[in-house]
Amino acid sequence: MNAPLTGPGSAPQTPGRGPEGPQPTSRAARSDAPVTVTGLVVKVVLLGLAAAIAVWGAFPLIEAEAWGGLALLVATTAGLGYLYLTRRHIPMKYLVPGTLFLIAFQVLPVLITAATAFTNFSDGHRGTKDEAITAIQTASVVRVADSADYTLSVATKGDPGSDPLVFLITDPTTGTAYAGDSDGLSPLDPADVTVATGGKITAADGYTILNFGQAGARSQEVTDFVVPTEAGAIRAAGLTRAYEGRAVRAYDQACDCVRDAETGKVWTADEASGSFVADDGETLAQGWKVGVGLANFTRVLSDPNVSGPFLSTLIWNFAFAIGSTGGTFLLGMFCALALHHPRMRGTNLYRILLILPYAMPSFAMLLIWRDMFNTDFGLINNLFGLDVNWLGEPWSARLAVIMIQLWLGYPYMFLVATGALQSIPKELGEASAVDGANPWQRFRKITLPLLLISLSPLLISSFAFNFNNFNAIWLTTEGAPFPVDNPTVGATDLLITYTYRLAFGGQGAQFGYAAAISIFIFALVATISAISFRRTRAQEEVWS
Repeated sequence: MNAPLTGPGSAPQTPGRGPEGPQPTSRAARSDAPVTVTGLVVKVVLLGLAAAIAVWGAFPLIEAEAWGGLALLVATTAGLGYLYLTRRHIPMKYLVPGTLFLIAFQVLPVLITAATAFTNFSDGHRGTKDEAITAIQTASVVRVADSADYTLSVATKGDPGSDPLVFLITDPTTGTAYAGDSDGLSPLDPADVTVATGGKITAADGYTILNFGQAGARSQEVTDFVVPTEAGAIRAAGLTRAYEGRAVRAYDQACDCVRDAETGKVWTADEASGSFVADDGETLAQGWKVGVGLANFTRVLSDPNVSGPFLSTLIWNFAFAIGSTGGTFLLGMFCALALHHPRMRGTNLYRILLILPYAMPSFAMLLIWRDMFNTDFGLINNLFGLDVNWLGEPWSARLAVIMIQLWLGYPYMFLVATGALQSIPKELGEASAVDGANPWQRFRKITLPLLLISLSPLLISSFAFNFNNFNAIWLTTEGAPFPVDNPTVGATDLLITYTYRLAFGGQGAQFGYAAAISIFIFALVATISAISFRRTRAQEEVWS
């Protein structure tokens, strides 16, 4: 065996170091790295928090008998424990948190939205068929001559101003105290309640009894609140008395229908629509959630009350997105070109002034611009001596929202265009000038193509953002002006604001239909973005 060479000027070699400096350590050496106290504490706290969240989420799953979800929760928690309690799989330690957040906040909402799009989920169709039957029967409760009468105390289990109501009553014949909620009556332990003379409950463990002022502030809720019972339901008669009424409409399982005891009318269950429907076509307001297939999607094209406004909104949506993106890009680019000129002086001051709109809160600026376009006291009309109803006419309102978006969006394009211009080699412009190209030719043949290569991904993302720019419309016009014959779709409505109005509008929430339109918007933007990115890659290959 040859001995290691040593001699004058030679240094002894140590493990991990070579003649040219430090060498990479092995995987085993990295795994044996000492554990710091701070790192250990952070790991213990985070794993303990994950375990606590898992335990907290397990109880509802067990109560709902969702064994598949419980198994997934246990497997995920066990996997996280194994991953972070070992020194292996180092890359996964960094990838797993981001992947879990991606699944929780991106993938799951998309899947839930897609599933909702194929249902009739809406006001009146939120729960199961049994819940719909209960709601129909309790809503039809009326007081009859032999209705039982109770002394009533209105209570909650927490905040008297916002928590769900509970009726505390005593049976006048037995003196038994009960607590009634939307699920029915449950007896109270006599040791936990205080009953005054006359049967009124004045205190109960776990409940906050409302005084007359608090109950009066929620009088409409007290009137509408019902406690289902076997004979019908208990309803309030004022704030101190309650009665057990009889349901006029009752469900008959033999015919799978609801019968009205007073009129004899029958509503038969229609499983396809999730509703009880009479022979004359009348539908009870309360139904249940069912799958409807592609009905929500075909409604956009087949329903004349929807297809016309929908297509016009889609056209305006494209015009707004293209106009906003193109306008902000052109204005921002020209400002960047002007300040990029070598003869320009005071560029730092100008740049600060130009990015001021970008530094302001957009929601506040949108509200200010809305007032500036006001017909009576707005700055625009007063400054230029005009009498234009900017937000009251379709085309002027559309022009106004594009102008507002132009002012809000150009600073961003100015910033990115400034950075892109500084990355273009000056030699290209100088060489083209020597070849006899004028400024316009240099801009069109060199500067603009190179700018588009750098900015095309940003333009695509800006288009997608403006296509769904909810704030720009909702905070300025709320979709107005609306035609007289259709208060659902306004002249400045984008698909996203139209969808919001369908989902949360005053005419009844249509979550399934709104989800279908959301899927349509997602598919449309994804297709346009994919085509645009492909063209961008082709352009990059030409200049590479």
